[in-house]
Amino acid sequence: MTTPARALFDEVRRHRRLRQAVADIEVAVAAGLLTFDEFAAYVATRNPWAGIGFAREAVTLAGLGCWSRPEVGMALTWILDAGLARPLCNVPVFDLSGHLIAIVDLFDPEAGCVGEYQGAEHKDGDRHRRDVAREQGLRDAGLECFEVVGGDLADRDLVAKRMHAARSRSQFRRPADRLWTLEQPAWWPGWAAAHGL
Repeated sequence: MTTPARALFDEVRRHRRLRQAVADIEVAVAAGLLTFDEFAAYVATRNPWAGIGFAREAVTLAGLGCWSRPEVGMALTWILDAGLARPLCNVPVFDLSGHLIAIVDLFDPEAGCVGEYQGAEHKDGDRHRRDVAREQGLRDAGLECFEVVGGDLADRDLVAKRMHAARSRSQFRRPADRLWTLEQPAWWPGWAAAHGL
């Protein structure tokens, strides 16, 4: 028997693969096993342990707020391969009237660039129709979008080029000129809590 923090710490040190380690941390947090701050605090107290430097490196990259391993892969490709600034992940984006446009997988607020991971479940007719409408809502708010699908993540150069291309098409609007906001309306905290977000 052990704690979630200790089990995760041991797993991260065992395989010593950085992207996998960050994904391990993200999915453990997303599953509610512990918080990112709890794990970071645990790692901070393990000074003499073998592999502590690697665990600290993983913690430095983690804390993204991803909900799945493919989302982690996309976010790390953005950071490590495309060389872009740390994005926001699973952030709600609202229109200026306080309506939710979408909770996006990856967001660069400076550029106004959105990245979405589309797994196989997104190809179902109803789901795909909702995704198309969602993307249209994002574009109507002046946000540039790109998609990553399962097989893409094995070709990091391809995905990094797609990310740079989308970012270069982005509008980079000043905050006063944006048609979207990250400011949460009064109704959001209660709605998010009711929906487990």
